[in-house]
Amino acid sequence: MLLNNILLSITSHRHRRIDDDRGKSYELGQSTVKCMRGILECWVKQAPRVEAFKTRQSTAHALHVKFHLTTGEPVLSDEQYHHLQIDAVSLYLIFLVQMITSGLQIVYTQDEVAFVQNLVYYVERAYRTPDYGMWERGSKYNDGTPEIHASSIGMAKAALEAINGCNLFGDKGASWSVIYVDIDAHNRNRSIFETMLPRESSSKGVDAALLPTISFPAFATHEEHLVQLTKSNILRRLQGKYGFKRFSRDGYKTVLEDPNQRYYHEGALKEFEGIECEWPLFYVMMIIDGVFRTLPEQVEEYQRLLKARIYMDEFGDPVIPWYYYVPRDGIDNERSEPYSVRKLPANTGGLFLWAQSLFVLAQLLTGGLLHVNELDPIRRYLPSYNRPRRAGRYSAFQGIATDLVVQVVLIAESMRLQAMMGTYGIQTQTPHEVEPVQVCSSTQLVHVYRQLGVCPNLKLTGRPIRPIGSLGTSKIYRVCGMTVLCYPLIFEVSEFYLYRDMALLIDDIKTELQFVGKYWRLSGRPTVCLLVREEHMRDPHFKQMLDLFAMLKKGHCDGVKVRLGRLQNLISSSCMEHLDFIGQGEFPSEIFSQFKQLEHDYIGYQSLTGVSGALTYKEESICCTSYRHRSTPDIVATIRSSENIYVHCQLWGILFEREGPMFEVNGTNVLDALKALYQNAGVLRHWRAVRYCSSLLNHTVDSISPFITTVLVNGKQLTVGVIGQKETVFDKPMTPGEIQSVMYSTIQPYDIIGAVLQQEVVLYCGRLIGTCPDMFRGILKIRVGWVLEAIRIYLELFPGEYGADSTVESLSPYTLRTLLQKAWSLARRRLEGCLCRVPKHFYIQVWDILLRTPQGIIVEGHCIPAQPTLVNMSRSELSFALLVEEALVRVAVPERRQLCVELLCVCATILRRNPELHLQHPLNLDKLLHDARHTYAKVMT
Repeated sequence: MLLNNILLSITSHRHRRIDDDRGKSYELGQSTVKCMRGILECWVKQAPRVEAFKTRQSTAHALHVKFHLTTGEPVLSDEQYHHLQIDAVSLYLIFLVQMITSGLQIVYTQDEVAFVQNLVYYVERAYRTPDYGMWERGSKYNDGTPEIHASSIGMAKAALEAINGCNLFGDKGASWSVIYVDIDAHNRNRSIFETMLPRESSSKGVDAALLPTISFPAFATHEEHLVQLTKSNILRRLQGKYGFKRFSRDGYKTVLEDPNQRYYHEGALKEFEGIECEWPLFYVMMIIDGVFRTLPEQVEEYQRLLKARIYMDEFGDPVIPWYYYVPRDGIDNERSEPYSVRKLPANTGGLFLWAQSLFVLAQLLTGGLLHVNELDPIRRYLPSYNRPRRAGRYSAFQGIATDLVVQVVLIAESMRLQAMMGTYGIQTQTPHEVEPVQVCSSTQLVHVYRQLGVCPNLKLTGRPIRPIGSLGTSKIYRVCGMTVLCYPLIFEVSEFYLYRDMALLIDDIKTELQFVGKYWRLSGRPTVCLLVREEHMRDPHFKQMLDLFAMLKKGHCDGVKVRLGRLQNLISSSCMEHLDFIGQGEFPSEIFSQFKQLEHDYIGYQSLTGVSGALTYKEESICCTSYRHRSTPDIVATIRSSENIYVHCQLWGILFEREGPMFEVNGTNVLDALKALYQNAGVLRHWRAVRYCSSLLNHTVDSISPFITTVLVNGKQLTVGVIGQKETVFDKPMTPGEIQSVMYSTIQPYDIIGAVLQQEVVLYCGRLIGTCPDMFRGILKIRVGWVLEAIRIYLELFPGEYGADSTVESLSPYTLRTLLQKAWSLARRRLEGCLCRVPKHFYIQVWDILLRTPQGIIVEGHCIPAQPTLVNMSRSELSFALLVEEALVRVAVPERRQLCVELLCVCATILRRNPELHLQHPLNLDKLLHDARHTYAKVMT
């Protein structure tokens, strides 16, 4: 196996000289590589199996490669052993790069290269993959439930940074032995990891697994405030006199844990509170962290703490105990008075190799026998912009220390459009003018990448069909002798109607440039290709597009520095990616169908009046619900006699449901008629009709899955559904097919337009929470049906802004997005109730109320019980907050729901100021609100 090759190579490795940042040379000797060998071997023994390695959609039948990382032997089945090993695979990739960089030759064959490339595909999806974490138990409850873990995502992020552009054969390796990383996947892992910190997961507010993630060996973030926040959180809540707890209420290896019981029973966690085992391993980690961060006081402190916990074996060598536990006869005393009982070291009969190998490293580092650059040849401990630049022609995460300039190329669809733009002072290029560079869509690039990682011997079929994101399309590519410029996904013409709204496109362009400028971390400048189509000139918002281009010409876009220019002048400073895994002649160049340039008989316009004017269309919105009970001939007759587009949409929809898609009227079947209506309504910007047809055609928003995932990993849940009907909760990432099924089964039967309207809201929320997470503070579940209700209320409150007869269904997509942002930021009782937004520390206040209210809290006739809630959960736990939120949302009237929130805050304040108070009866919010209303009416009269 590949790991065996690594270990054998390390054993036979000879001295290697490397230089530090000051130019001083160090010998990378046997002691260093033996330490590396020990760390890697021990770490994978701590988490000894890789399960369910899948290329997912990349192969027709899911590939499962299961092996023991140290022996290569088959492992337990999925049913017998639950673990995805994201952290272990990521660590493996990190040390693989460290060792290759140090001069070792580890990988020898193309099959091994393909295997490693597919491991990269595996960890790229860490940001959206619930797993079982470093401790292999999933959620804190140890009930077999996986969840998204920050430590797993952080390890994956570090691995992707380390291995991107790495040649597995060394500096002089072949062109096909280079590993490629999707920069957008890396950025999603980075964004979500840093968003989750200092929390480990939904059930674990703090976890010691984050120590090796933010420090050696991963160094997954160099945002100093996040490092300090996470580190202080761990120290404050987990550090003890014998080591660190892994996490609060950790029952592992305590005397109360039944070793024969796989999962805990409900309420078991309460038994382990205050008697968790403490692990000296984390003292060692803190010593190493202190060395890397040049914190001598920290090193000295934890050396002293560790010294008190070390014992000597029969040979006089120091041994680090696995853990310290509370003996059975001291449990009660320990709970009543922490650290009053002497904890005992585990007697396992063997060395805890993970702690022991790190201890050796710590001793070498503090003794001056090992330099940090020897232990970390790729300088993970430094910010990316301070690491030595990797030689070679492939992109690497070098990072930037100063403001970045985003390069912009404007490509006009035709020469006459180019001439038209020139009259406004905007210089563009046509596809012919940028030749031999080809302008292509990102979709075509996806097909090229499918060749990467193909290995018939291992039945690996290449890169899964995943879209290329904003950062990936900002590179210029060299493929099979061709130079390729890709335009972003926002310019892809799709079946979904959002691309027809130019105001939305303008906003997306600004967002695209801001996103690229903020998150670009590669060598060279990003180059963004903006397409200008002739249809844009006929849009009412064409002037705003010209204003945007004029702003770009001045060198900025909402605070982002840009350089607008000809492609030929920008290529030399661009980020160039050489896709050398495809040799000349191995891939058909016809795969690139260049962005089509429109040809015309003349170049310019005789005058500006030759441009078609902005299209506007208005008609009465007539509801045709009554036609559901009329005969088919009556419906056909009405279609023939009416010219109202929205009426046509509804009537064809009734025929679609009743007669089927192939039913013909005047030689046109229902399906074709709906498609034609959809196109016509789109041209006219008749948004109510567009949405109605789109729903009947079962359209799904492009790339909706990543936006749902963005919401989820920001600690929120999503629900879709019509108010008053059954809702569906999105609490884990789903495929586009699953999302489409949920949208149309949950919403469409009750609200046809709602099936696509709620998809829009999901998309906008996903974008908004990624850029303005504070706007969602205090909200646990984004209930899309209620969000739309909040927008309707906003329209009622401010009818003059959008017209008195405006409805949500008739708004343009851009206007809907704008209204959504206003609804989120407007603090009015009805709106806050729709969003179910609560104040900071609200759920902790409810927990404190329950502590003093044994009979529980009653909301809308539903009781939040004090027991077993207080036993099963903890006050800062997300599961408890969701329990309270579920009770609040039972209140149907939004302003009354908000009053319940305010009432609970008042009750919490009263109880806090009067510690002697205990409520003997349930806290009945329904009765309190009724009495308050009665009292108010009495006072007013």
